Amino acid sequence: MIKISRSKIDLFLECPRCFYLDIQKKIKRPPGFPFNLNNAVDTLLKKEFDRHREAGTKHPIQIEFGVDAIPANHPMIDKWRQSMQHGVIFKDIERDLHIYGGIDDLWINSDGEYHIVDYKATAKDTPVKELADWTAGYKRQMEVYQWLLRKNGLKVSNTAYFVYCTGDNAAENFNNKIEFHSHIIPYEGDDSWIDQTIKNLHICISNATIPSKNETCQYCNFFGKLYSELVKEKNGNRD
Repeated sequence: MIKISRSKIDLFLECPRCFYLDIQKKIKRPPGFPFNLNNAVDTLLKKEFDRHREAGTKHPIQIEFGVDAIPANHPMIDKWRQSMQHGVIFKDIERDLHIYGGIDDLWINSDGEYHIVDYKATAKDTPVKELADWTAGYKRQMEVYQWLLRKNGLKVSNTAYFVYCTGDNAAENFNNKIEFHSHIIPYEGDDSWIDQTIKNLHICISNATIPSKNETCQYCNFFGKLYSELVKEKNGNRD
């Protein structure tokens, strides 16, 4: 089976050519810088919510923002968080695709519905309290997770939550700590686009022809000649 991660779905939507080169030719875009501070915030948040998961209680921020949910004590939660080793998986037998993604957290409400939760960390002069226009990728991320868990038979609410932690970079002093202001931002997801997208990306990678250069893709434009040389090398110098 061909493995397609949540991020690869986003790559296909951004640039079918880069997606094809990644999946079929193993020619990947240069990696970005790791966000170690963000990862540290994620790890600490998971520890906090896990304590309430074990106790069956609400986290204080859920009480503060009036969220009707507690951390879900689902037996698969640990595996679903491990995107590299496992993640939430759906096997599309018809197309021979292994589609997966790793969630940050899962909450359950009083009606037995599950909510996808994602942790975000940033640093700004004022706390992030709503999603900006540039967060379209974050929204698609949530919708893919909702779709995956529905494929796994869960009753998933359309309402997802971002736990957004804003580091205060307007503080007067550092003093070996950053003060964070955390907010829960609800988002109403709609995963109706995903099935057709999976069909389209399968058609893309099943084609023997590499998609045309995407004029709006900075990678296609900057690395165009290099990509062409790498493709020839992968093909044994055959066009």
